[in-house]
Amino acid sequence: MLFDFEVVARDGAARSGRFVLPHGVVRTPAFMPVGTQATVKTLAPEEVASAGAEMVLANTYHLFLRPGAEVVQALGGLHRFMGWGRPILTDSGGFQVFSLAQINEVRDDGVVFQSHIDGSRHLFTPERVMEIERALGADVIMAFDECPPGQAARAVAEEAHERTLRWLVRCRARFEALAREADGPEQTLFPILQGSTYPDLRRDAARRIRELGDWRGFAIGGLSVGEPKPVMYEMLEVVEPELPADRPRYLMGVGYPEDLLEAVARGIDLFDCVAPTRNGRNGTAWTEADGQVNLRAGRFRLDARPLDEACDCYTCRNYSRAYLRHLFVAEEVLGLRLLSLHNVRFLIRLAERARKEIEAGTFAGWSEDWLARYRAARASTQGGKA
Repeated sequence: MLFDFEVVARDGAARSGRFVLPHGVVRTPAFMPVGTQATVKTLAPEEVASAGAEMVLANTYHLFLRPGAEVVQALGGLHRFMGWGRPILTDSGGFQVFSLAQINEVRDDGVVFQSHIDGSRHLFTPERVMEIERALGADVIMAFDECPPGQAARAVAEEAHERTLRWLVRCRARFEALAREADGPEQTLFPILQGSTYPDLRRDAARRIRELGDWRGFAIGGLSVGEPKPVMYEMLEVVEPELPADRPRYLMGVGYPEDLLEAVARGIDLFDCVAPTRNGRNGTAWTEADGQVNLRAGRFRLDARPLDEACDCYTCRNYSRAYLRHLFVAEEVLGLRLLSLHNVRFLIRLAERARKEIEAGTFAGWSEDWLARYRAARASTQGGKA
C-alpha cells in the first residue's frame, strides 16, 4: 500500500520503521539530504544514492522562482528532471517566510514576497503552493505554514500558530481537489505543527490537526530556529504523545549529529538539514573520534590518516586528511565535494546505526555512550582550536 508506515521496532520512544512511497521504501530513522534547487550541492545523484540516501528534499520556493514549476512539470516532474528515481519530499516555502522576512509581507490570504533573484513580487497562497507542489510531483509535500522565530513572543507565536492551522484547511481542500484530477502524481500531504517554544500551543496544534482528519504523516516545524537545544528537545517530548504512533514524524530542518540522536530518542523518524553540505563547502567535517573538525587547520598538514577511520564513505576509503587539507588550502573544488559526501554519509550512517540499535533493543544505552564520546571529542577539539 502506498504511503503505508509500519513501526518495525521500538526502544522507549525511539522507533524503527518502513515508509512505503511511490518511488520506493524509506527505512526510518532516516536522514534526507537537502537538494534545495533540485540538486544536493556539489554531488551527483549517483553519489547521493551511494551514500545511502533513500529520500531527498527539494524546495518549492526556490524551484518556483527558478526554473519554474511549469518547466519541471513539462520535463516530466522533479524525479525525472533531477535524475533521482527514489522518493522526494518538497518543503512548501514556509521556512522562507521566516528566513527572508525582510522581503516578505505575511497576510491572512498568503505571503507576498520579493524574489531574491530579480526583485519581482509574488503571492504565495495555500492554494497556489499546493498547485506548485503538484506540478513538481514529489512523493511527500508540505502544507504552507508560517514559521515564527525561535524566541518569538507569545503573541507572535500564537498568531503564526493560528494562521498555519487556517492555511492547513485551505491546503487540504486544494490538495484533495487536485488529487481527483486524472494523470497526476501520487502524493501525500503532511501538516506542519507550529507553536514555537510554548508547550500548550504545540499540544493544541497536534490535537486540532488530528481533528481535521486522517494524515499519512506529521511534520514538526519552527524548531532549530534560534531557541536553545534543550528547549527544542522539550518541545519534541511535548508533541510525541500527541501524535499517532502509526504515522511517521518529520522534524524539519534539523540534522546535526547530536540533534539527530536526541530527536530519535524522542520519537522522530525523518530529518533534513543543509549543514552536511554547507559545512563541507567550508572545510568542516564530522568524525566519530574527533567530533567536528576544520580541515584547514595546520595540524592536518602531515596527517596520513583517513578523515574518519570508522567511516565507509568514498572519501574516507581513498584520501588522507593531509590531502583534504591541501585541497582546501589550494581552493580546489574537489575538496568541497569530498567533504560534502563524507558529511552526508556520516548522518545517513548514524541514522542507519540508530535503526539497528533500536531493532536490537539497545538504542538507549548506545546513544548515550555515543553522544558522550562525541561531545567530549568536540569539546577537546574546540579547546585545541582545531
